[in-house]
Amino acid sequence: MGMDTEATFTTFDGSTRRLTAPLAETLAQLHGQPHPGQLTFDDRTGRSVDFDLSGSLEDVLARHVPTEPRSGPGRPKLGVVSREVSLLPRHWEWLERQRGGASAALRRLIDEARKADPDGERRAQAQAAADRFLGAMGGDLPGFEAATRALYAGQRAAFEAALAAWPPDVRTHALYLAAPALEEA
Repeated sequence: MGMDTEATFTTFDGSTRRLTAPLAETLAQLHGQPHPGQLTFDDRTGRSVDFDLSGSLEDVLARHVPTEPRSGPGRPKLGVVSREVSLLPRHWEWLERQRGGASAALRRLIDEARKADPDGERRAQAQAAADRFLGAMGGDLPGFEAATRALYAGQRAAFEAALAAWPPDVRTHALYLAAPALEEA
């Protein structure tokens, strides 16, 4: 579920998990067998996602499956994407004095921060994804607040106990999303 692996999406019909798959397979399944009231989650973020399923499957895939980066500013073959960053003048001055310029300095700072605590970053991402999923699927279920507290405290046994009465598929997916946040240090 890390940044270097292919993204997966999980679709629920009520409290029953219907599918966990990469984006294209998820879209094909949703387009071929639409069910009102189903929820699909991005497993990286835990966010519920809505897809426009109108038209042919080819139309749906063209709308939602990422294509090759388009040409433009930056280095698209390397995956470089230009975006806006707002900083104070003193920050821009400091960045411009750095080796390689502002962009290179920002990339180095980000890489250093990611290397400094990779487990902490992975744990925080897992907590956020699991928390979003818990809120969407379990906000009204017994033990929701205890599960959330246990998630952020990194207490696996308490988290599992709080989910014990939940529907099996919801409980299993919550445990899957939370696993990196609940690993033993």
